[in-house]
Amino acid sequence: MQTKLITSESVTEGHPDKIADRISDAVLDAVLSQDPQGRVACETFVTHSLVIVGGEITSNAEVNVDELARRVIKDIGYTEFSYGFSHEACTVMNLLRHQSPDIAQAVLSSWEVKHGSKDPRDQLGAGDQGIMFGYATKQTPEYMPLPIILAHKLAKRLAEVRKDGTLPYLRPDGKTQVTVEYEDGKPVRAHTVLLAAQHDPDVELGELAADIRKYVVEPVLDGWLDERTEILVNTSGRFVIGGPVGDTGMTGRKIIVDTYGGYGSHGGGAFSGKDPTKVDRSGSYMARYVAVNLVAAGLAQECEVQIAYAIGRAHPLAVNVDSFGTGVVSDEILREIVLSVFDFRPAAIIERLDLRRPIYEPFSCYGHFGRIELDPPWERTDMVEALQRALAQRTGKVV
Repeated sequence: MQTKLITSESVTEGHPDKIADRISDAVLDAVLSQDPQGRVACETFVTHSLVIVGGEITSNAEVNVDELARRVIKDIGYTEFSYGFSHEACTVMNLLRHQSPDIAQAVLSSWEVKHGSKDPRDQLGAGDQGIMFGYATKQTPEYMPLPIILAHKLAKRLAEVRKDGTLPYLRPDGKTQVTVEYEDGKPVRAHTVLLAAQHDPDVELGELAADIRKYVVEPVLDGWLDERTEILVNTSGRFVIGGPVGDTGMTGRKIIVDTYGGYGSHGGGAFSGKDPTKVDRSGSYMARYVAVNLVAAGLAQECEVQIAYAIGRAHPLAVNVDSFGTGVVSDEILREIVLSVFDFRPAAIIERLDLRRPIYEPFSCYGHFGRIELDPPWERTDMVEALQRALAQRTGKVV
C-alpha cells in the first residue's frame, strides 16, 4: 500500500488578496452588464486605508469604481472603524485607462483573418500568449481534488459563522489548510487541519479553538476526521490585526487557491478582472470544461487538459490530454477525440460557455472550479454523450 499526504489551502473573502480579486471582478461585471463586448483588464491593490484600482478598459460603460469598491468591502464585512480598514474610511483611487491599441488590433482582427479566413469564429484572436490547464477527477462529486474542496468549504464556513452571528467575535480575514492522507491514490482521512481566524481582541485562544472545532471543522469535515486528525487553530497566537492593515492585497496572488490547490498544473495566469477575450480566464475555463466532461463520460478516471495560445491567433498552438494512465484509450486518441468534439478558438469558447455575462464576482473567492451550487457553464457535463459517440466512432469502444 502506497501512502501519500497532499495539502491544499484556501482563504476567506476578507483576505487582502481576495478583497482585491473581488473588486476587480465587480468592475468586470459592471462593465459586462452594460456592454457585453467590453474588454477589461482590471487589477486592484489594497493596503491599510487605501484601495487602488488600475488597468485597462475598452468600453462605453459608465462604472462608478469608488461606489463598487466600497460596496464590495462592506459586503465582505469590513464595516467597523476598529478593524483599521472599512468601507467608509478607506480612500479609493481609480487609475483605469483605455486598452493598448496594439493589443486591441491583435484581438479584434486575428492572424487568421489577416491571412484570408472568412470564418466568423476566426475573427477574435487570443488576448495574450500562454498556457492554460484544466483538471478533473472522480475523487469528489464536484470532480475536484478532495484537499482543495475541504479547504474551500472550511474558509466559506468561517465567513458563514461570522456573518450569521454564530461566532460574532470573528473578523473577516482568515486562512484554511487541509492535508489529506491517500492510500493507493484514494483519499482515506483528513490528516491535518489548519485554520487561522481573525478575531476580536478580547477572545481567548482556548475558546476560539473550541468554537472553531465545533462550529466550523466538525460540520465540514464530518466523515473525514478520526482520532488521529490534528486540528490546529491560530498557531501564531493572537490574530487581531488582519486584512489590509496586516498585509497588502493584490489581484491575482491566489491563483493556486483559485484552481486545484496545487493538485493539478497551473499556467500562471490569474483570472479575476479579465474579460473572456483573455484566454488566461476563458482558456482555463474551457480546459476545465473538457476535463470534467471526459471524466463524467467515463473516458478517464482523472485527466488534465492543456491549451497553448499565441496573442492574436484564434486557433490554439497546442492541445494536450493527460489521463495519468486512467484513460480507456491512449492519451493521443483522447486528444483526437477532444479535438473532434470541442472548438478551442476564443470566440467559440465564449459562445459555448456564454461568457459575456456579469457572472464573475461570486467566483472571486472559494474557487472558480467545483462550484456546482452556482451552476457555471464550465462545470456542466452536457458533452458526455458527444464524447462517448466520438469514442465509439473512433475505436468501437462503448463506455
